[in-house]
Amino acid sequence: MCWAQAYALLNRDVMLATICDEPVRRLPGIEFEAPIRCQHNDVAVETHDDLELIVTRKGAIRAGLGDPGIIPGSMGTGSYIVRGLGNEASYCSASHGAGRRMSRNAARRQFTADDLAAQTAGIECRKDSGVVDEIPAAYKDIDSVIADQADLVEVVARLQTLLCIKGQGLIQRRLSLSKAHPQGLRQARPTGRPFGLEASTGSADG
Repeated sequence: MCWAQAYALLNRDVMLATICDEPVRRLPGIEFEAPIRCQHNDVAVETHDDLELIVTRKGAIRAGLGDPGIIPGSMGTGSYIVRGLGNEASYCSASHGAGRRMSRNAARRQFTADDLAAQTAGIECRKDSGVVDEIPAAYKDIDSVIADQADLVEVVARLQTLLCIKGQGLIQRRLSLSKAHPQGLRQARPTGRPFGLEASTGSADG
């Protein structure tokens, strides 16, 4: 598990560096603050109440005293930059996002691509049926979620969504390829590398 988390963190570091290098190279004077390296859904060995524990944070981030974190809303709402308060009652944890108010399948049944386009008006993002399950209405209100955990984190900044890039996963790409070119799937599989170990284009849980 620790190896997998280290791999995921390095993967994100490489993607972030690549994104930041481009404007720095093209626009002199551009600078970036230190990155916020916040793991969503992790396992860690920690000591709480003088006991060494294995803490599993599913749907949560570490919010130790002073820990920087990111708590996102949805494709159509903002995200929060927070700082942990080190609340031991929550094992120094906080939510890792707004959280869903309905399942992905329920969202697909209830909403259409037109609904998604309406709810993400003014935001540059995918608006097709392939991401209807990510429609903002499928998520809880991020402002209320943040207010409910005021004893876990303090707000540093609220970000407004302007651009949302929803990646297409490796498995989904291969399924699409297999439908379009049934005989070409085997040739499309990367060679010389374990299956699935390539730079991710989306979050592990998304």
